[in-house]
Amino acid sequence: LMRPLQGSRGRSVVVGTVTLCLAAGWALQTPGGVSLVVPQPNINATVAQNILLSVEYSCRGVATIEWKHVSSWGTTSIVEWRSGNYVNISTVYKDRVTTFENGSIQLRNVGVRDAGYYFVTVMEEHGTNAYGTIIVNVYEIIYEDLHFVAVLFAFLAAVSAILICFMWLCNKSLHLFQKKTTHKLTASTTEEIELETIEC
Repeated sequence: LMRPLQGSRGRSVVVGTVTLCLAAGWALQTPGGVSLVVPQPNINATVAQNILLSVEYSCRGVATIEWKHVSSWGTTSIVEWRSGNYVNISTVYKDRVTTFENGSIQLRNVGVRDAGYYFVTVMEEHGTNAYGTIIVNVYEIIYEDLHFVAVLFAFLAAVSAILICFMWLCNKSLHLFQKKTTHKLTASTTEEIELETIEC
């Protein structure tokens, strides 16, 4: 009774070992895939600012990274490069894009048209892909509002100056009026004294 049990146990150990070896060999031959992390999926910027579209990818083989911009004006290819090899930057972004080894790009001097969705694709040579999206909002500095505030401030300063001058004039007029009234009172008192002296 013990021998058949030992035999079946030995057979199962051999089958398990062979299965494990086959699985390990298959795992070594098959690429591990691509992983992509987007730490900041929303970016707010103002006109003329530089922004970093930050990502971090990892893969076993050689990867090709591609960035595209999608907005209401259409879809534009920004840049495509293979790690360690060529970099192909679109003519529209020629002097405005810097690429980094981790898959990130920097956009210099952004404008309102740079707002929209930025799609990054990391393609491994064995055919595995990973995708990421970053939403960028670009705001204009509205000089009209600043102009309005400056004009309002100047207007209030002018009104304040006019009011101060008016108060100063009123104060001077009041002093002159008080002097005249005092002078009249003094003159009438003197006349009364003179009249009393004459009557006596």
